[in-house]
Amino acid sequence: MFAVMKTGGKQYNVAADDLLKVEKLAGEPGDMIEFTEVLMVGEGADTTIGSPTIDGAMVVAEIVDQGRARKVIAFKKRRRQNSRRTIGHRLHFTQIRISEILTDGAKPSKKAAAKKPVAKKAAPAKTEKAAAPAKETKAPAKEEAKPAAATLFQAPEGDPDDLKKISGVGPVLEKKLHAFGVTKFAQVAAFSKADIDKLDDALSFKGRIERDDWLKQAADLAKEV
Repeated sequence: MFAVMKTGGKQYNVAADDLLKVEKLAGEPGDMIEFTEVLMVGEGADTTIGSPTIDGAMVVAEIVDQGRARKVIAFKKRRRQNSRRTIGHRLHFTQIRISEILTDGAKPSKKAAAKKPVAKKAAPAKTEKAAAPAKETKAPAKEEAKPAAATLFQAPEGDPDDLKKISGVGPVLEKKLHAFGVTKFAQVAAFSKADIDKLDDALSFKGRIERDDWLKQAADLAKEV
């Protein structure tokens, strides 16, 4: 299935697992975003064209990286005026991976990341002229420690490798892997089919580990360490 979606004033022809760069969008690597301006959806010879958009159609994508394009130099010279001006510009972009194309009002299998509310600053309390008598204060009870994320694997000894070097792994995903006990390239390269299925279920990846060939990438990176 393919779709033509609109974002940042441009149109893109996309399909599942496509990797592309679009105008900068708010979010961090690992966040899910939804594009509701879908102009066309098709599968084989069956194509639906919107007027201008298709009701109930949506393209869901994951933010892979936030970056900047190569610098573009704009040079301007005024004839016989001894005037020259050089301006450099680097366009901000967001790299996304298309997760799924939905129609007929279907909901995405993974929800978009909710924006964190901005905490408001508390107004300073008014001070009275006369100091109030000190009240007995009870020692605050110790907060119960939050349970840590369940580890799926035994983490190897030593400093963790930079797992972000594996294609598709960003800072957010790297923290999740560390929490599950995955810290080394050699560890990923030695994953069995059962290990892949276990991590796939924990991260809701739907076969992404095998599709992106993490094992081969990790094996090559382990030789460089």
